[in-house]
Amino acid sequence: MGILDHVIEYCDVKTPKLKKRKPLQTVEIKVKMDCDGCERKVKNAVSGMKGVKSVEVSRKQSRVTVSGYVEPKKVLETVESTGKKAEFWPYVPYNLVYYPYAAQAYDKKAPPGYVKNVPQAFPSPPALEEKYTWLFSDDNPHACSIM
Repeated sequence: MGILDHVIEYCDVKTPKLKKRKPLQTVEIKVKMDCDGCERKVKNAVSGMKGVKSVEVSRKQSRVTVSGYVEPKKVLETVESTGKKAEFWPYVPYNLVYYPYAAQAYDKKAPPGYVKNVPQAFPSPPALEEKYTWLFSDDNPHACSIM
């Protein structure tokens, strides 16, 4: 050890640790709002959070969209602290779902053009047997030419 190393140990200089910045993300929350006062209350509560860049409130869809450097769980807790019942946005656009009328996917309370995000609405991965039968099918132009 050199004298410089000894001096550094003696001084015990600590470098400040940098905090990891949260990623920019968009959080969508379903909140039941009846009037302008409810809408304003929710918007003011969420826009006062640290890291929030923008807040969009749609009373017609009962939807709050928050963009910024925030954690989704904290945004949900902030909305619930206003006294409103809130949950993460449970819907997906109608055109992204293979089976929109599958059990539990269709919801009468969903906004127009949306259905619930449930696993039954998406196709199951194809079975391994289907892949093998497709290899030797007459409908497949790239099928095995040995047959």
